[in-house]
Amino acid sequence: MKLYEIAHSRAGDKGNTLTLALIPYKESDYPTLCEKVTVAKVKNHLHEIVWGDIVRYELPNIASLLFVCHNALLGGVTTSLAMDTHGKTLSYALLEMEI
Repeated sequence: MKLYEIAHSRAGDKGNTLTLALIPYKESDYPTLCEKVTVAKVKNHLHEIVWGDIVRYELPNIASLLFVCHNALLGGVTTSLAMDTHGKTLSYALLEMEI
């Protein structure tokens, strides 16, 4: 199944660092996200977009995962010529991942 079937995502940025929050529609799916959505899987899925390290934070009190993706925005908002300098559409790229 694709992630978008059980979760939604929100992207943010700070310089050349992308943050991706992953939130299940139902809290009961949070353990599945913790098990299936590993740093290695996200790194493999976004390998053409994220060139640096990825750190995953588990936020059980709000049933969310936060991925901090370094070296992901082609230099960041002020230096990149990319169309989506803030990386907002990358939340959709994450949701396309098979789990």
